[in-house]
Amino acid sequence: MIAAKPHKEYAEQLSLLLERGMQISDHDRAIKKLTQVGYYRLSGFWYTARIIITGDDGLSRRTDQFLSGTTFESAYDLYLFDKKLRLLMLDALERIEIHIRSVVAHEIGRLDPLAYRKTSFMNPRFTSEANNKFVQWLTALDGKIKASRDECIHWHIEQKKEIPFWVAVETWDFGQMSKYYSMLNGNLQKKITRRFGINNTRLFANWLNGLNILRNRCAHHSRIWNRKYVPLMIPQIAYFDSLISTSLQKERIYGLVCVIWYLVKRIAPNSNWLRQVADLIDSKPNMPGCSFNHMGLSSRGFPREAFGADLGFITASNEDNIS
Repeated sequence: MIAAKPHKEYAEQLSLLLERGMQISDHDRAIKKLTQVGYYRLSGFWYTARIIITGDDGLSRRTDQFLSGTTFESAYDLYLFDKKLRLLMLDALERIEIHIRSVVAHEIGRLDPLAYRKTSFMNPRFTSEANNKFVQWLTALDGKIKASRDECIHWHIEQKKEIPFWVAVETWDFGQMSKYYSMLNGNLQKKITRRFGINNTRLFANWLNGLNILRNRCAHHSRIWNRKYVPLMIPQIAYFDSLISTSLQKERIYGLVCVIWYLVKRIAPNSNWLRQVADLIDSKPNMPGCSFNHMGLSSRGFPREAFGADLGFITASNEDNIS
């Protein structure tokens, strides 16, 4: 096993960055930010500014040296940019999560207030002895219910009352919601997806999975602006035809923005969330190696015209159902 790198004091970290070609105009401020945020976390933001070389074997690799013009200030600005982007994503994802939980509880709970506890509502693939994912899911849920501090949950427990679907969902997180939907039998999945104008149940499961990954990265303060995600399934309808055409767009943050906006528009038609996202993305710090391409965008930045009336441009209707 390769030995761990040796510990370095903040001043040593600063010297290392200077040796590698980073421009730092205010050393005291840089050390303050290294103290507050940490060298390792910030290194993810200046990574794209490291020089790439091609070895004798024909393979490319990043060196420790920085591209000309790389500054500590721009790297830290990129860190702040990513933080603002995470907050915008969390704002929309919270709205989506709460709404979908409500829809699931309403559509399935009307069939049986305790449907979330019963295998009869599940796809048999997830309830077999060899692969009983539903039991694992329910065990995890019971643990959350037991640990919950929600007054309504406590009241049901103290009164020895069974907890109905619409109360139990208050303990769900995005991941539990996504897993529950994926385990439902197909006809019940359709009851949920039709509320969002969607007919393809596999596509909706794909979306929930992708949104859950993004939500977890945001909640754990992970970098999101230039990360790869699960490739999104994109339907052939006017809304998406004008927005997504490449595989890069499907696996970068831009693709998720398109999906989030599709859902947010159905939940809150008057939301200005997309405009906030567009304005933020177009303000991305200009650091060497830090291109819009990492977000699934062209060098022109956010494609405002493609979103038409949502960002002040006239376009044809895009209210098609998704198949």
